[in-house]
Amino acid sequence: MLKVLAVPAFEDNYLWLIHNGEFAAVVDPGDAAPILTALDDMRLRLVAILLTHHHSDHVGGVAELKRRFKVPVYGPQESRIAEITIAVDQNDIVHLPELCLELIVLKVPGHTLTHIAYHSQTEHWLFCGDTLFGAGCGRLFEGTPSQMYESLQKLASLADNTEVYCAHEYTLANLKFAEAVEQGNAAVRERIANEQAKRSRNLPTVPSSIGLEKATNPFLRCNEPEVQARVRSLNPSYGNDGLAIFTALREWKNVFC
Repeated sequence: MLKVLAVPAFEDNYLWLIHNGEFAAVVDPGDAAPILTALDDMRLRLVAILLTHHHSDHVGGVAELKRRFKVPVYGPQESRIAEITIAVDQNDIVHLPELCLELIVLKVPGHTLTHIAYHSQTEHWLFCGDTLFGAGCGRLFEGTPSQMYESLQKLASLADNTEVYCAHEYTLANLKFAEAVEQGNAAVRERIANEQAKRSRNLPTVPSSIGLEKATNPFLRCNEPEVQARVRSLNPSYGNDGLAIFTALREWKNVFC
């Protein structure tokens, strides 16, 4: 049976280890040390490295892991990640035979221009890096609001039971914003209580699910009347279309505290 292990790193990162008790693949190993410890503790052999984008907290451990394990490194088609051995693009399939797992590549630019995600249709998993977070989305460091909006719509089109493995523990902070945007959303209030209970026990709030995100994540709810009304209450000049609302939400979240 395949499992996904959350390996904490830095202040709030999660590095994801997909394994079957013998072999393992790692997603976005920003730090090699905790991955090496997990592999050793669980007696796993690394067979692949999967990268979503080039930021250092996602790729910082790749060189060390690649030095110790002669494994393929999958990642987006860009030159800024020198360690990539197999560049992948939209709808490419990553075959991991040791895990009997196939992952479909999705292009999801916005946070960076070449950001990708990995989706397993059989396991109902999504490894989305910094594009979609628990109740939030990534900042636009390189891409445009239009790119991020379209990327989020692409992810929202996945099955509701798809488990969302994002890369950071940002959920409670994002839910504070979600509550400010949509005060009448009972699902947001319920999620706040559930996630606070998890964190009180030092448990991750992720994975979430596409269904939960669609119910509580304001960036996936840009066509909801209450979200649109809240945005227009701040600035009546904002349009009603989803992209305009998303752009306003992202700008507001950038300064929200």
